[in-house]
Amino acid sequence: MKIAIATDAWQPQINGVVRTLGHTVAHLKELGHEVRVITPQDFRTYPCPTYPSIRLAVFPKRGVNRMLREFRPQAIHIATEGPIGHAAHSLCRSLSLPFTTSYHTQFPEYVRARVPLPISWSYAYLRRYHGRAARTMIATQSMKRVLQERGFKNLEIWARGVDSNLFQPGPKSFLSGNRPISMYMGRVAVEKNIEAFLGLDLPGSKYVVGDGPDLEQLRRRYPNVTFTGQKTGQELTAHIAAADVFVFPSLTDTFGLVLLEAMACGVPVAAFPVTGPIDVVQQGKTGVLDSDLRKAILGALKLDPADCIAYARQHSWRNWTERFASLLEPFEESRWGKMR
Repeated sequence: MKIAIATDAWQPQINGVVRTLGHTVAHLKELGHEVRVITPQDFRTYPCPTYPSIRLAVFPKRGVNRMLREFRPQAIHIATEGPIGHAAHSLCRSLSLPFTTSYHTQFPEYVRARVPLPISWSYAYLRRYHGRAARTMIATQSMKRVLQERGFKNLEIWARGVDSNLFQPGPKSFLSGNRPISMYMGRVAVEKNIEAFLGLDLPGSKYVVGDGPDLEQLRRRYPNVTFTGQKTGQELTAHIAAADVFVFPSLTDTFGLVLLEAMACGVPVAAFPVTGPIDVVQQGKTGVLDSDLRKAILGALKLDPADCIAYARQHSWRNWTERFASLLEPFEESRWGKMR
């Protein structure tokens, strides 16, 4: 099948959405599908307000239309709600082509953390946007319940996998900080609630691995915390594997791909009992969820890394890519011929 994926999140961004789409595209191709990904790399871009490291496409509608018509896909998936997503959305609606969408981010909560805009307004906009899709893919059952309560329809589960060839246990000696080492890895931004972790009185040392708009501000505010900046590949794995507990303070994630990656490295998770962690973490076995984050961290330190590794290895990208393909809404390629 010829599959087009329109996304505003793509390399060189490093986040869960980009990694999810990258793995999915690679496995779709392994399964024999032909894939065309339309990304900001295809256009002139401008920095996203309040988040300059994210580049958004400038007036991509004409280019998206041309690329889709040239590729003539048999299924269209719109992964994000940015300019490229909107351009693909508009074309599909104007030509009465079916399409699917995915809900990767609790966008209303992210916006509210930066702008005093009522959350209900953002959800109303997203409900209309995704409501025109044949189905919207979400990562967890808890996220499905949240969106259903907000009036969303046609929701289907498309969860995440982990690259167990990359994320594996490694030597604790890679990091020299005082033990135990508590680590956060991910985007360093206000919506990740990182200060709920950094402000805790904990034994040992704290590490933050990642980049984002709040990095320099947090470095100044917490001089006793080690901020490593962005890491990738084997170096990223080595950092995670050297930690004793992985701390995930976010209250707004829809899944938390990093949770599986930490578990695959043999590192138990400490998090709040909220959407994302409650679907991914096995309470008392691969992590501890508690409204008292300090209590969760101290509890997670007592868990067996072998249980984390075994659980993570059950999550295959190939299986979830097959699920993704099954949720698409195919149409006859010949429909493009009538539109020239």
